Amino acid sequence: MVEDNEPVGDFASQLLEDLGYKTWRAANAPEAIAVLERSHANIDIVFSDVVMPGIDGLELGRQIRARWPEIPVVLTSGYSHVLADDSRHGFPLLHKPYSVKNICTRMTLPAGRTTLSCDFTIADSGLHDRQSPSAVQHEVRDLPSDVLIYLMGSRYCETDLLCQKAWYHFGHIAPGWQRVQSIVDFVHQHLTYGYQYARCTRTAWEAYNERVGVCRDFAHLAVALCRCMNIPARYCSGYLGDIGVDPVDVPMDFHAWFEVYLGGEWHSFDARHHVPRIGRILMACGRDAADTALTTAFGPMRLASFKVHTDEVIQIGQHVDTPLTIAA
Repeated sequence: MVEDNEPVGDFASQLLEDLGYKTWRAANAPEAIAVLERSHANIDIVFSDVVMPGIDGLELGRQIRARWPEIPVVLTSGYSHVLADDSRHGFPLLHKPYSVKNICTRMTLPAGRTTLSCDFTIADSGLHDRQSPSAVQHEVRDLPSDVLIYLMGSRYCETDLLCQKAWYHFGHIAPGWQRVQSIVDFVHQHLTYGYQYARCTRTAWEAYNERVGVCRDFAHLAVALCRCMNIPARYCSGYLGDIGVDPVDVPMDFHAWFEVYLGGEWHSFDARHHVPRIGRILMACGRDAADTALTTAFGPMRLASFKVHTDEVIQIGQHVDTPLTIAA
């Protein structure tokens, strides 16, 4: 990441690390070129400000394209004259101010059958979900402004209906990691899992009362209960293969879990599986499932078939320090 404004660089680095990237920082174009000369084989993308002293981001992008054409460059700027010319330089341009948002695109499909598919490999640390029992719960007054939205009720997480229940069950539990773990334990025991219980309109309040659901219901109820206890929580969806656990003899599906903000960081929890897992591949996060839908149809559509696979790739002769590789 190339950014001459240190506070902006710190903010952008944190956003990228929240999305799972490791970032290398450079304050200007010459520093960026020096990093690329040393480590270009380990760099997946260059994210650069446009307006910088000396060589600007556009010229830096041109030099990178000429020397390392396999490395994509994304530019960012908040200056209106740069934004006005953003179609002329040939690089994707992200407008400042920026934040973590889900990727959303659209397709116009002809009448008849259409197949959408993707196949990729992704490197993972091979470690279980990070455990931080000492992570503290922040006072609301100390939370970053962009985190506050994850305290609010939402389409599938009715904090107003569940608040009294939450304080009854968890008000006596010490704030922080212990309280979140107690919520996870409660949801895991309170709900019975089964595909036959799937219903796309079920809310957290309905799941609490019906005591059944699928992974999204477990996540919604846990998210709502955390928010009731003033713990920022966001809904996550993505891939989760049977890596490091006994395989389950049912068709694989996408999975839902949630993250909470404790100790200045987001931490993953899974009320459905109840144990730390290996190889979560996050696709989207938001207030609830309404923010993270895989597809939304604007017109009549019938799903003819659906298949998900996430498998560990075994590479013969792989160095022990190389991260686990997962195919999805």
